[in-house]
Amino acid sequence: MFKGAFTALVTPFKNGMVDEEAFRQHVERQIELGIHGLVPCGTTGESATLSHAEHEAVIKMCVEQTRGRVPVIAGAGSNNTAEAISLSRCAKAAGADAVLHITPYYNKPTQEGLYQHFKAIGEAVSLPIIMYNVPGRTGCNLAPETVARIARDVPGVVGIKEATANMTVASNIIEQCGPDFCVLSGDDFTVLPAMSLGAKGVISVTANVVPDKVAALCNAVFAGDYAKARRLHYELEPLNRAMFLETNPVPAKIAMSMLGRMSPELRLPLVPLQPKNEAALRDILTRAGLLG
Repeated sequence: MFKGAFTALVTPFKNGMVDEEAFRQHVERQIELGIHGLVPCGTTGESATLSHAEHEAVIKMCVEQTRGRVPVIAGAGSNNTAEAISLSRCAKAAGADAVLHITPYYNKPTQEGLYQHFKAIGEAVSLPIIMYNVPGRTGCNLAPETVARIARDVPGVVGIKEATANMTVASNIIEQCGPDFCVLSGDDFTVLPAMSLGAKGVISVTANVVPDKVAALCNAVFAGDYAKARRLHYELEPLNRAMFLETNPVPAKIAMSMLGRMSPELRLPLVPLQPKNEAALRDILTRAGLLG
């Protein structure tokens, strides 16, 4: 169920509010262009600045607009285990197919604390759980041995978004958890190498802009067409770099604005791109044939 290209959706804002019309149009375009799944309310969706009511509303909108055509993995993570359980229950009530749980940030729990965190969520919520390991943001690393322990002991945990960009880590997780465990790349740069090791796909920022190409890369790997997959990998690399000219999701949202898909509005503490990076982004989109 959870394989292929999943878009980490940006959340459009307009005059300080979630722009429902732009969001629904964004979801519809993603599906029309062949995306395999959608992830609302993740890092790229500025979940850290959404109220709980907005968080629940965005997930509900995504589920409603998707109408079961692709799976929806709803962001529900927190550094507070009780809050993570509450957000997961809201996601289930909204109709999400699974929940994405970032490792607790700032608290810096031990590996035992991480194990107990995911065990508590799995015991409280009957919904598939995808863990999310991104130590560059959280200051916390989920070790492959702990991932394997959780996978063995917590039936609800079905996979991980692995965003260390370290192929040794990805390989160790796949080795220790087995081929049925769903490893998804958390970095657009590493989709092809991760999938060549046995990862099932990617949760992608770049797919906000070009869902068809990110999905095509995954489809090429599934078909065993590595020549096509390599071509798409290198074709996508300039766009992948562009999405991280500054902190994600700033470039992705500005790119969507340049393409006329939504307002460039962000919520503090995120701010617009510096002029030189905005010019660089526009140039990359133009070279990719997306502008002009």
